[in-house]
Amino acid sequence: MNQFDQDRPAVDTATPLGRMTQAFPQTALWNDSADPGELRRSISFGAVGATCNPVIALGAIRADLPRWTARIAELAKERPTAGEPEIGWRIVEELSIAAASLLEPIFEAHNGRNGRLSIQTDPRLHRDAKALADQAEHFSNLAPNIIVKLPATAAGIAAIEDVTFRGVSINATVSFTVTQAVEVAAAVERGLERREAAGLPVDQMGPVATIMGGRLDDWLKHVAGKAGTLVTPGVLDWAGVAALKRAHAIFTERGYRTRVLSAAFRNHLQLTELVGGDVVISPPFGWQEKINANGLELPSRIDVPVDPAIIDELQRLVPEFSRAYEPDGMTVAEFEDFGANRRTLRQFLAADAELAALVRDILVPSAD
Repeated sequence: MNQFDQDRPAVDTATPLGRMTQAFPQTALWNDSADPGELRRSISFGAVGATCNPVIALGAIRADLPRWTARIAELAKERPTAGEPEIGWRIVEELSIAAASLLEPIFEAHNGRNGRLSIQTDPRLHRDAKALADQAEHFSNLAPNIIVKLPATAAGIAAIEDVTFRGVSINATVSFTVTQAVEVAAAVERGLERREAAGLPVDQMGPVATIMGGRLDDWLKHVAGKAGTLVTPGVLDWAGVAALKRAHAIFTERGYRTRVLSAAFRNHLQLTELVGGDVVISPPFGWQEKINANGLELPSRIDVPVDPAIIDELQRLVPEFSRAYEPDGMTVAEFEDFGANRRTLRQFLAADAELAALVRDILVPSAD
């Protein structure tokens, strides 16, 4: 019996995902939401973690608005000088703590490798490495099984090395490319090596590096469309998968102690093509339901390469793909201006502003 099998909670093996998580325990299923109802169901499929971001948190709050409206009002009384963003982020913390508690038994069974709830740093801090690192350390103290998301930008990567040394397990986000994932894993290694040199423990840390494969697909489709480039139908749906597979191969070859995480689903290939790998796959709950409802077969495909003809077409017709696919496709300084990065950061910033507006509407309702 290996470390993945020990004390693993019973799962529903009548579902494809349940069978997959039992057959390939090294392939970790995480739920891309901190919503407690969805997370409980996902755990029944074998999920061993969960992720959150400003968009997901806002959706979870809106899904249970009566509860959170009452809690926001309570927090306003408890913190009479707090502004809307402060109260909004306190709600995100409480949502994350509640989700983390559901995962604590898995965390203990997996010695910290899984059983984690991923909470994202404030996107407004994206340019400030120290502020990101300090907030990451604060978040890591909310619960023993918190993992903290930081952006895969120059400032974020500096923060990742810093907080890894401090003992914080990280999840890189706003990340779409092989080169970003590689730089993140290298930063984690530097942080871990500094901890080891200082005689500090690393055995319960569980870092991951997200590649938002579907958002990479979205960006390349936009680039091709804007250029008027005709690409064989379906080919652009493989770009994110290709990046994920290549990053996994590089991580394995170099022995990085960080796992690749697949997120931002646009099609089921972003799960089915990674089965069997030492990876984390984090589909939204709706995608998990679709995969189960359709009875998908989920054999190991991590070592099945993407059709070379697809890679060739992407590289010839959409040069932006090579920037995402090659491990040296961009410099760290270029990460922040990559189109998918700017689009996603703007969306996270907008969700942050929407959360503050939601709090404002509760605290200062319209006079009309």
